[in-house]
Amino acid sequence: MQLGMVGLGRMGANMTRRLIRGGHELVVSDLSQDAVKGLVGEGAVGSTSLDDFVGKLKTPRAAWVMVPAGDPTEKTVQALADRMQAGDTIIDGGNSYFKDDVRRSEQLKSKGIHYIDVGTSGGVWGIDRGYCMMLGGPDEAVQRLDPIFKTLAPGRGNIERTPGRDKMPTGTAEDGYIHCGPSGSGHFVKMVHNGIEYGMMQAYAEGFDIFKNADSKELPTNIRYTLNLPDIAEVWRRGSVVSSWLLDLTAMALVENPTLSEYSGFVQDSGEGRWTIQAALDEAVPAEVLTAALYTRFRSRQDHTFAEKMLSAMRQKFGGHVEPGKH
Repeated sequence: MQLGMVGLGRMGANMTRRLIRGGHELVVSDLSQDAVKGLVGEGAVGSTSLDDFVGKLKTPRAAWVMVPAGDPTEKTVQALADRMQAGDTIIDGGNSYFKDDVRRSEQLKSKGIHYIDVGTSGGVWGIDRGYCMMLGGPDEAVQRLDPIFKTLAPGRGNIERTPGRDKMPTGTAEDGYIHCGPSGSGHFVKMVHNGIEYGMMQAYAEGFDIFKNADSKELPTNIRYTLNLPDIAEVWRRGSVVSSWLLDLTAMALVENPTLSEYSGFVQDSGEGRWTIQAALDEAVPAEVLTAALYTRFRSRQDHTFAEKMLSAMRQKFGGHVEPGKH
């Protein structure tokens, strides 16, 4: 199947590679022609401008936008909409605010252009592991592009089925992607996913900070412990109820450097945590853990603890996020 990809950063380029490996034809566009040439060398069809990009797509066209959320996504979607026609589809796979998706979908609907929002999780590892995807948009467009989503998704792999799942209607959830509902619902589900991620990361970070300070001189000598943090992370990966991919990445970071001295502990937030808390406020849903985790990231930009170095290390491992001022 043919797909256009606009934006060849960490995620866009790796998604393109996975799709090419899966037998799809990819037309690519990026502000950097070097990035375009690099993917052409791996089997993609290059383009020199958005006009050239859209001209190389077969109708009904499908263009996946993988650029930073906010103004870059807004401008790219509008520029594509000006060049596309009824029956075409624009996909936003970034981390857009779900209310922006609703607005854009209504605007494009008047032109007969379909809009799909895709909450995408998988980070820099997705090229091999696959991408967990949460889709929002019209049934017709989502169903037509199912081969694309199926190739990008992790597939069933060797994960054991949830007991009782065989009695439920068949769907794509076990393959690693779902159609959540109408426009905006995909990014809404991904937004809450990222809010939960904040809380999980914070829990690991605080726990390991307690371990690190278990030999504090403030403690009585008979309850001071010098603990091996890499070993604790490793043993928890094997049979523990707190095992997870985040713990796998934590173990990796601690093996590389148990003190995490290369991290300052300055922890960014990418927006979804704030939006999740706003949704909780709108719905009058208490979200104490997620709110506290977000506030900790704000505080981390003033002074830093070992817990914040842990958070920074996990972000670097799963998403390739680099602290400000570091390259």
